Amino acid sequence: MLEKIEGIIIKTVDYGETNKIVTIFSKRIGKFAAMARGAKKPRSRMAAVTQPFIHGQFFVYVNSALSTIQQGEIIDSFRPIREDIEKTAFTAYLTELTEKLIDDKSADPYLYEQLYQTMLRIADKEEYAVPVMMYELKVFRKGGFAPTLSHCVNCGRTELPYVFSIGEGGFLCRNCRRLDENAVHLTETQVKLLQLFQSVGIEQVGEISVKQENKQLLRQIIDAYYDRHGGYFLKSKKFIQQLDKLKGI
Repeated sequence: MLEKIEGIIIKTVDYGETNKIVTIFSKRIGKFAAMARGAKKPRSRMAAVTQPFIHGQFFVYVNSALSTIQQGEIIDSFRPIREDIEKTAFTAYLTELTEKLIDDKSADPYLYEQLYQTMLRIADKEEYAVPVMMYELKVFRKGGFAPTLSHCVNCGRTELPYVFSIGEGGFLCRNCRRLDENAVHLTETQVKLLQLFQSVGIEQVGEISVKQENKQLLRQIIDAYYDRHGGYFLKSKKFIQQLDKLKGI
């Protein structure tokens, strides 16, 4: 049956000389793969609407295996992202992370909206480190390996201070910090920022003022946490690291 589905293209793979297989993250039915016939032809109407990061309305013959896109209409091409290499890199990272961690055809309107809102922030703002981290922590939860940030992961204590343990998977209180001698010491502000990032939707916050040293520390924690618990190698993450090295030259 032909269905009209709103979604964001999170992956494209060439198939044969003229076709593509695209993965769409939709609000209504979740993630699914679909054949886009003729999408590699330069003059094809499908060429523009099947590019990465396109937010569109797709007319799809939905099947239990591989679906087929009949046609599509662009809602937002996210042009500012495409014209900036760093914005492209971070958006590619978020879409690859989403593609790896969510199950096929498992609808999650909330996570879909978080990805869309994060992409809007990346497109519209020059500073988007915080929205990226907020989305990461939410998709970690979807993937089943979110860090414990509401209480001590060992004893359940809810009183500060906390340290963050990569190995134990979240906060440790002052009585349990002995479990990980490599745990990262956190200020009260850093604890509250991590809790905010995980629990609050990006649409609920305006401009978030975070000191550079706090952003750097939380970025390091999230990166190390994913490396330990994430389970998937991400090409886009490696590219971001290469960009960081170039900026440091």
